[in-house]
Amino acid sequence: MVELESEEVLERGDEAPAFELDGVDGETYTLDDFADADGLLVVFTCNHCPYAKAKFEEMNRLAAAFDDVPVVGINPNDAEEYPEDDFETMVERVEEGTIQWDAYLRDESQDAAAAYGAKCTPDPFLFENDRGTFRLAYHGRLDDGLDPDDEVTEREMKGHIEDLLGDGDVTEEFRPSRGCSIKWKPGNEPDYWD
Repeated sequence: MVELESEEVLERGDEAPAFELDGVDGETYTLDDFADADGLLVVFTCNHCPYAKAKFEEMNRLAAAFDDVPVVGINPNDAEEYPEDDFETMVERVEEGTIQWDAYLRDESQDAAAAYGAKCTPDPFLFENDRGTFRLAYHGRLDDGLDPDDEVTEREMKGHIEDLLGDGDVTEEFRPSRGCSIKWKPGNEPDYWD
């Protein structure tokens, strides 16, 4: 396991990179599928990383609390090297109720992770719907529990979503998430990975 912190690649106000990814429900998803929402929380995550697993319940709580801001998990990891991150296990996690997000998507090509600048799992990106275009409102951690066993004292992303839905202005500066590194396929590492 390689522990990393997320980095800013997308800047506040940048348009969300497009994707077309398969969901565990058998549907294919694009940003247009969430066009009626006021915002969108995209979290690059996976099945095996202890940091990612420690945030499943918080992501479930956010998905249940905010109908206007769908929570979308995207798993980009190389399932050949990390078999627990395969699509079948993703489906199992949803069917058993461990994951209750609005969508859990597979980034088999890893193109979405590279376009967003994802570095670790979990790596959350909160977007505001700006007249039909999702623009980055905040990139950073879900809460102040950085390590899997840390006690959470502040549910930071919940507050950011409330700000987004209130006056639409998330003023918090970037606070990096911490987790296992994205498991890139050989030769797939993006430019920002250096």
